[in-house]
Amino acid sequence: MSEPRRGRREQPSSSEPAPDISGLIPRGLRVSAALSWRFIVVIAALYAVVFLMGYLAAVVVPVSIALLLAALMAPAVSRLVRARFPRGLATAIVLVAGLAVLGGLLTFVITQFSSGLPQLQVQLSNSLNQIKDWLNNGPLHLRQEQIQDFINQAIGFLQSNITTTALTTASTVGEILTGFVLTLFVTIFFLAGGDGIWSFLVRGAPQTIRSRVDVAGRRGFASLVSYIRATAAVAVVDAVGIGIGLWIVGVPLVIPLATLVFLGAFIPIIGAVIAGGIAVLIALVTKGLIGAVIVLAIVIGVMQLESHVLQPLLLGRAVRLHPLAVVLAIATGLVAAGIAGALLAVPLLAVLNSGIRSLLHEHDPDPAAVDVLHSQAAKPNDDPGEDPGEDGGDEKK
Repeated sequence: MSEPRRGRREQPSSSEPAPDISGLIPRGLRVSAALSWRFIVVIAALYAVVFLMGYLAAVVVPVSIALLLAALMAPAVSRLVRARFPRGLATAIVLVAGLAVLGGLLTFVITQFSSGLPQLQVQLSNSLNQIKDWLNNGPLHLRQEQIQDFINQAIGFLQSNITTTALTTASTVGEILTGFVLTLFVTIFFLAGGDGIWSFLVRGAPQTIRSRVDVAGRRGFASLVSYIRATAAVAVVDAVGIGIGLWIVGVPLVIPLATLVFLGAFIPIIGAVIAGGIAVLIALVTKGLIGAVIVLAIVIGVMQLESHVLQPLLLGRAVRLHPLAVVLAIATGLVAAGIAGALLAVPLLAVLNSGIRSLLHEHDPDPAAVDVLHSQAAKPNDDPGEDPGEDGGDEKK
């Protein structure tokens, strides 16, 4: 046999395993790489969920609002059912009563503003005349022609904006009406058959953890009920505080303005800004600049009390969340999804907090023993290793 050529290298056999170089990689780098790719996968999944929710916002937002309304009305429906009313009839009574109250409040506000509008127009005309006189004879010494040109430019600007946004406003009104109908429709089914809908969804969980998933969902809904009650308490405090301040200053239309503040408190940030801005404008027209400044200080003080004291303490206690978590959730929801995100951020965080804590707890009671309408946000102990007998004793207390 001829000897192989000296210039050719012998190729390694394909059956030989590749050398293991994992031992050459530092342990810290391996751990960091493992955490990094898992973190990337989690972020990608969350981004996909958020993108899908944004794409289906026309459905997600009405369903979410319907769930909030169901949490608000469920205790009343439960009381009527315990009074031996059929659930369908109890749902109809509560819905009609709720719509009647909301419609009555809105009608009262509109009627009061309409009845006080002529007086406001007279006072507004007097205020504008005083402003014109100050601009003419005050330190600025503006000519009448300059003032009239400025007024004409302002009117032209408003007319152009109204013309360009007419179609957008019409489409927005159509979307709002569609969302309202969908919200009402979903709320009816949540109130009339919420237990059946939840039981159907729980069947998708594995048999071994189905009971724990059921309890987690019920405790999540309990936290939602607590959140709605706390929000209503905050809205009442806002309305009473601003209403008393307006009454002390002597601003007219105190009751409709306080009612407007109460309704606006359920819409985070933007609702309070709009209601407070209307109160300041009416004070400016009726009580002058000093009265408007005083009302502005009152509105800012009440809003600061709400955002820094009432919401963190009441909402944090009701839904078992730290005050910092409540504030950060509202801010994150506002940045991520605007007003809808700010409205739904804290309820979502409360439901996830109660549900996850319940899932991690190993000694949950029977699902039928969870009272979602009267219990607190989350009953399970934080430590899953505690004795179940102690857990049961705590619940009896």
